[in-house]
Amino acid sequence: MSFHIRKTTPDDIDTLLQFIKELAIYEKSPESAKATPEILHKNLFETPYAHALVAVTGTLSEPGEPIGMALYFFNFSTWTGRPGLFLEDLYVREAYRNRGVGKAFFGELGKIAQEKDCSRLDWSVLKWNTPSILFYEKVLGAIAMSEWEGMRLEEEGIAALSRFRK
Repeated sequence: MSFHIRKTTPDDIDTLLQFIKELAIYEKSPESAKATPEILHKNLFETPYAHALVAVTGTLSEPGEPIGMALYFFNFSTWTGRPGLFLEDLYVREAYRNRGVGKAFFGELGKIAQEKDCSRLDWSVLKWNTPSILFYEKVLGAIAMSEWEGMRLEEEGIAALSRFRK
């Protein structure tokens, strides 16, 4: 199968939204996908807080249909004193899985991480997602960070932090 990976443009926003919805369904949480075209445009292309790649069948000169996305952002490690790349989401449509698209995304992310002098490339995976975990460990050689527990505040919790302001 012929495909390529490229950076997204504002013309890809509808495609990204569709992938986000499909990923939310796959992760059994469709109600959590709240992104809108306006929010994505602002945060990917105006600010930008995050970046995205898209996999497309065909070639750059003769592209076909979009088949997957990787959305990432940069963070910072106080321990290494260098930036890191955090992969927020990677999604490949089911019909195109096990064809090298995920590997190609990681290849491109690795290139970006090296260009930006990142000391780490991190991501999270749901504990029940055995196919992805096996891919990350066996194919990529990733190490599970089991000693860390993910923590989160959502909008209501963030707003409640105002009680601690001085």
